Parts: sequence; structure tokens; C-alpha cells
Amino acid sequence: MFVPALLPCLKQYDRQTLIHDLLAGLTVGVIALPLAMAFAIASGVPPERGIFTAIIAGFLISALGGSRTQIGGPTGAFVVIVAGIHAKFGYDGLVMSMLLASGFLLALGLFRMGALIKFIPFPVVTGFTTGIALVILTTQIKDLLGLTMAEAPAEFVQLWIAYIKHLPTINPQAAALGLSTIAIIVLVRRRWPRLPAMLIGMAAATAAAWALGLEIETIGSRFGELPRSLPRPSLPTIDLAMIPQLISPAFTIGLLAAIESLLSATVADGMTGDRHNSNMELVAQGVANTASAIFGGIPATGALARTATSIRGGARTPVAGLIHALTLLLMLLLFAPLARMIPLTALAAILVVVAWNMSELHHFKRLLDAPRSDVMVLLTTFALTVLVDLTVAVEVGVVLASLLFIRRMAEVTNVGMITREFKENGEPGDDPNAIALREVPPGVEVFEINGPFFFGAADSFKQTMREIERPPRVIILRMRAVPAIDATGLHVLEEFMLRGRREGSELVLSGVHAQPLMAMTNNGLLDKLGEDNVHGHIDDALDRAREILGLPPIERQFPFVPNVRRDMDRPTPAGASK
Repeated sequence: MFVPALLPCLKQYDRQTLIHDLLAGLTVGVIALPLAMAFAIASGVPPERGIFTAIIAGFLISALGGSRTQIGGPTGAFVVIVAGIHAKFGYDGLVMSMLLASGFLLALGLFRMGALIKFIPFPVVTGFTTGIALVILTTQIKDLLGLTMAEAPAEFVQLWIAYIKHLPTINPQAAALGLSTIAIIVLVRRRWPRLPAMLIGMAAATAAAWALGLEIETIGSRFGELPRSLPRPSLPTIDLAMIPQLISPAFTIGLLAAIESLLSATVADGMTGDRHNSNMELVAQGVANTASAIFGGIPATGALARTATSIRGGARTPVAGLIHALTLLLMLLLFAPLARMIPLTALAAILVVVAWNMSELHHFKRLLDAPRSDVMVLLTTFALTVLVDLTVAVEVGVVLASLLFIRRMAEVTNVGMITREFKENGEPGDDPNAIALREVPPGVEVFEINGPFFFGAADSFKQTMREIERPPRVIILRMRAVPAIDATGLHVLEEFMLRGRREGSELVLSGVHAQPLMAMTNNGLLDKLGEDNVHGHIDDALDRAREILGLPPIERQFPFVPNVRRDMDRPTPAGASK
């Protein structure tokens, strides 16, 4: 059901819960301020756009989302892709990308695809997350050290070459202040973990820069004054010719928003014992990103670190997230003039810490010991993120992982001629339906498929059947271990049946499960095979083979043990067991 997590919480809301939510919301709101500005600046837009995003999108994600404790806003995952879109298409192009991504998120949620996002392979997520962290760290070197550069190249390698060339222009005051800010954040986190370390680091750097009269670049010197209110809602100038170029980056924004929000909600569930509604969460992300675009913001999603901080601060319901957004709005109204004094090196220091936390190097190192195929996916996604483009990295990573999954599934599914079904000591196995316990008449060969019969396994089936030197009069294909079949499997099965009939061989199916049977019925294959040639049990299939050969049926030698369970309302071929 599409019911926001907030609604059931409000039905039993009390004063004690409000106190917990209030303290958690105020705490995370204070923490979110420097992050919102830092993410915006790193994305190539003015700092206020990050604050607008945290307020508007943060409020809507908490109000409409499927998680009780999710905190939404701008995150580091978007920095690379947003900076690239903004540099190439301008802010109007970014807004159009956000609107397209919002449509993608809404579609995922409304069509109940939330569970599928969880199947994005871990090496893909780790590869582009670590790659994004390295790119963020790299882009902050200029402001962290106060380098004087006319224009920084966009490419990773060229950017580092430019840094090395401009090292003589380093500003010692900015570098010392930036490194000191990192040290303060790390110290506060270790000694006083409940305090807002990043806000303290930013405030300390701002106070030091003002008291010492340091000649360094600030928010005011680069961006001017921050507005003291939210902007009026507006839409960009829609350029239809630009849309085809924005579809790919918009898809990346939507996919990242979906992955990160559901990952954050899952971690929150583990901390609280709750269970989020993934589809409602995706719908909320779509609505929130639409509103963020209309109110001059940047992409938003669930923020894992802020969500965890809110939970540790005592958050019980989505009200904590609403208070977090209102806290940011109040700070914008009251303290916007002071923001002009914040040194850019301090915000760069904050992003360096964020990048380090985001990199998850322990996961990256551990995956290097994984199977070679997973290592290849990890390193490919990482390299493409750093050296090419995040959009390309995500798309190639997902496609590559999917192809490897198909290959593994195809290896799991096998097709073979049944000759023996004995244990190692030569005694019959425990399977009461084993072919070794039955009399197979001459002119009949029995084959068995084990695993899903889908397009990845089709080639294995064809190759096995090509090995038949002289087609027998009847081929029995056991499908008791085939839970599902797809269109390719149906096509290959039909081709095999038609080829067999041309060569004088009849195909009989045994042990067909409900999904393959329904697929054959809908596809028309059941009519072509004939219901007399589709059976639920091997004894019935063998009797059908004897009938084709003109031999009398054999009375069952063993107690009937069904191996197929059918729905009673589905059609049952002749002779099939119920």
C-alpha cells in the first residue's frame, strides 16, 4: 500500500515521542547545514541551492517516505554527476535532468519495483562509491590548499597534472586552516562523538579566519550574500532538443537516488527494528526531487550518515526529519548573513572527510579477494567512474554484472541424458521417481533439465541435443527441476519438437511445473505438442512413449509419488497428475 510512514505514527503520537524527535531533528539539522553548502559548491552551484534542497526535499522525504527515520537531502553520491551536467548544460539542463529522474523514480515506485533496486550487485555499488569518493577528494584540492588556477580541467588525470603545475601558487594560510579543520573534525568525532563535528570545524575555521584576518577565499568573496528566504517556485525553459542528451544522466541520477535511499532505509531498519516500504520511499524521492527542482535545488536522496545520526539522537518517527528541515529553514532566515564569512577551505575540508568516509576502503579491499568476475566488475566500475564518467560507469557496471549473472545461471542449469541415478556405493538413490527404477523401452531416450530454462541456458540445451547421433523414436524430456521457462526457452523447445518430428522423433514432456505449463499454454506450444505429450509424472510419460511405439502400458511398479504441484484451476494435460 502507498501509505507514508508518517500517517500511522501520528495516530499514536505523544509528548515523549515529540521530545525525542525534537532533539534528534535539531541535532541533525545543525549537522546538515555545512554539508548542504559543501555539496552544492562541489557540484558547481551556489551554496544556497544545497540548503534549499535540504529544506524542501528533506521535508517531503520525511513527510511522504516509507521509512520512519529517513533523513533526506543532497549527498556526495550526486556531486560528480551534478557537476558534469551543470558544466555542460547549465542549471536549466540540471533541472530538466532532475524532472526526468523524478519521473523514473515515480515509475519505479508506482509499478512496485522497489525490491529490484536491492539486487544491484555489491561490486557495482562499491566500485562507483569508492570512485566517487576519489573524484570528490580530487576536486577539493584546489580550495583546500588555496591554489590559484584560472580554470580546473574536468578530466581526472589532467586535473592532477594541473595541480602539480600550480603547486607553487599554494596559499599557506588556506592550507593550514583547511588541514586544521580536518584535524578538528576527526578529534571531535573521536573524543565527543555526539557533538556536530563538521559544524564545529566550520565554525572554528570561520572564527579563526576572521580573528586572524587571513587572506583566503570565502563564500562571500566567491558567491556573495546568501538569500534569507526560500525562492519562488519556477520551472526552467524547456528545451526539447536537449532532452535526448539528458536521458542518460537523468537515469543515473534516478538510479543513484533509488539505490542510496533504499540502502539508507535498510540500514535504518537494522538500527531501529522497523521495516520500510520501499515503493512508498521511491515515490517520495520522486516527489521530493520534483519539488527541489521547482524551488531551485539540486538532486536529493536518503542520507545515510544523517539518518544514522538522527536515530542515535533519539528519532522515533518522520517528525524528526520534518524538524530537521524546519531547523535548516530557521538557520537560513536568521544566520544567512554570517555564511559569507565561511572559508571555502573549511568546506573543502568537510568534503575531504566525507570522501574518506564514503570510500569504504575496507569493503573495496575485501572485494579484491572475491571471485575474479566480481573483481573485474569492481575495478571496471571504479576505473570508469574516475577516468570516464559516472553515467557510463553505472550503466557498464550493471550490464557487466548482469551478463556475468546470466553466465552463472546458465552454468547452474544443465541438460543431460539420464543413464544412472545411483549413489556412490552402487545402491539406488532415495529418489522414488528415479529413472533407474523403471523400465525404459527400446527406442526411448530420457533427458533431464536441471534449473531454470531461460535464454542463458538455451545454448546448453541445443548443444546437448546435437550430440544425439541417431534420433530415437521417442524423446522424454524431464522438467521436474525446471521452476520457470522464458520466451527463448519456449522457442528452443518448439524448434527441437519440430526438428524431431521431421526426423521421425516424438517429444514427450514429464514433470512440467505450473509456470512452464502456463507459459506453454499462453504461447500455443501446448497445442502444438499435444496434451497427450505433456505429463506430470515419469510413469505417465513412459506409458505415452509405449503407446507411440505400439506397446502395452505397464502397471505402476511403485507407489505413486507426485513431483509436480499444480493449481487446481489451471488446465491439466491428459494423464498429468494432480
